[in-house]
Amino acid sequence: MVDGPILTMGAMIKASAANYADRDAIVFPDDRLTYAELDHKAMQWAKALVALGVQPGAHVGILLPTCIDFITAFYGIVMAGAVAVPINARYQASELGYVAANADLVAIITIGKVADGLDFSARLNAALPSLAAAADPRNLALPEAPCLRSVICLDEKCAPSLLRAEDALTAGADIPDTQVQQRIDDVAPADIAMILYTSGTTANPKGAMISHRAQVANSRNLGRRYECGADDRVWSPLPIFHIAGILPMTMILDLGGAYMTIPRFDPAVGLQMLGRERATIAYPSFVTIMQDLITHPSFEETDLSHLRVMNSNFAVQPEWIKHAVAAAMPHTIQVGTYGLTEAAGTVSTSRLSDSYAVRTGRCGVPLDEWQVRIVDPETQEDCPAGKQGEIVLGGPNILIGYYNAPEKTSEAIRDGWFYTGDIGSIDEDGNVMFHGRTKDMLKVGGENVAAAEIEAMLQTHGAVKLAQIISLPDDRYSEVPAAFVELVEGEAASEAELIEHCRGRIASFKIPRHVRFVSQWPMSTSKIQKFRLREQLIAELQSV
Repeated sequence: MVDGPILTMGAMIKASAANYADRDAIVFPDDRLTYAELDHKAMQWAKALVALGVQPGAHVGILLPTCIDFITAFYGIVMAGAVAVPINARYQASELGYVAANADLVAIITIGKVADGLDFSARLNAALPSLAAAADPRNLALPEAPCLRSVICLDEKCAPSLLRAEDALTAGADIPDTQVQQRIDDVAPADIAMILYTSGTTANPKGAMISHRAQVANSRNLGRRYECGADDRVWSPLPIFHIAGILPMTMILDLGGAYMTIPRFDPAVGLQMLGRERATIAYPSFVTIMQDLITHPSFEETDLSHLRVMNSNFAVQPEWIKHAVAAAMPHTIQVGTYGLTEAAGTVSTSRLSDSYAVRTGRCGVPLDEWQVRIVDPETQEDCPAGKQGEIVLGGPNILIGYYNAPEKTSEAIRDGWFYTGDIGSIDEDGNVMFHGRTKDMLKVGGENVAAAEIEAMLQTHGAVKLAQIISLPDDRYSEVPAAFVELVEGEAASEAELIEHCRGRIASFKIPRHVRFVSQWPMSTSKIQKFRLREQLIAELQSV
């Protein structure tokens, strides 16, 4: 069970600031915040939102790269009693426009050009065409996003339709601390803390509503499993808009330790941080990151002697990376994990006392408060130990539902149980194993990708009659998308043309790596047999 009172996320930061004021809370390569500074900056954001008229329970989007401002704005939103909606920084205009409207965002906190090819304000203008001509940045009225009233921009110089963050924060200075504290106190653990958009089996992502209680309690239970305390320093290179970034951050900020991250993954910078900051827990999770770390020239010179636990999840990684990391980091305890956005992160993970074989060959046993069943998809009966079926979850930390999608909620949550769509098994010792997905999904470098979303984009090309997306195995990204396309009679298109058609319209990791053309689909009675398409392309590529 959860130790002590179950805190809401705003109250959690307040409590840690009171107990650990001068200790490191957030560490970036070139900047850091103590707990007192994190609390102060979050309070400034909360006051700015209150001054803008953001009401408790309203939804505020964050469209930023991983940075200190993202974290302080995130906690400022929840301190104001509002709901944080982190937006995938890779989303292109069509995806941004959908989230802005579907999530009923009243405000978005963003920035302009971060780097070549990464300009959030340009993407927003493309997503919301009427934004550029808006006259009052404090009271927008956009047909594309009816609830949106302000887009707050961190840049010193912003377009007239955007509200400068400096001006918003200045206006909030007159809001008394007591008013924000009252909002923090008024939030109940069962209230929604955040909405995280995750790709589903339809063309558009779904907004998973996660309660304060779910995130704080699940993170706390993860900390117990990893035997964490205030002296731990957690390093995660994973994007902060993703549950895999939010989970370990919540875990360690609840305990008074340090959360360390980087704006974008760079193995040299990451290794420098791991050594200099004496990281005790690392959360790389994905084969691409681990490979780049252990093969970097500076790896052998980096002091990783303090690194006691690493979430490597070797049970679902290519075999070669397990052996490579074991040889490179023999003193670090490697653990396996199963989790998902809808479960506030981790559902099961290894015990530190488990054998090496179990920690690297399974996804661990469920955390406290989770009930995990394996159900036969056809009979709905529980499966015996070792047999594969759908993973079904119960407990107080599952999502509340999908925002603005009652039909998707009722499909996924039945009689209090969340049907994940994942295929798994549980062995006789209670260890969970993940085997794949029942849903038509891909997982590209850790990102969930709906095949239907890519298919819908390809089908906007005038020459495409029907598109089908399959997954190809990939040593670096685990899976990558490939497309099979039937063209409209009399029309023509090349592989390169269709790939280029997707570029800039959907996130780069969703773009098909290959396109093949068909005139006749392999069919069952009524459905296209995607597995036959996949087998066909794998055989072709292996023969080259």
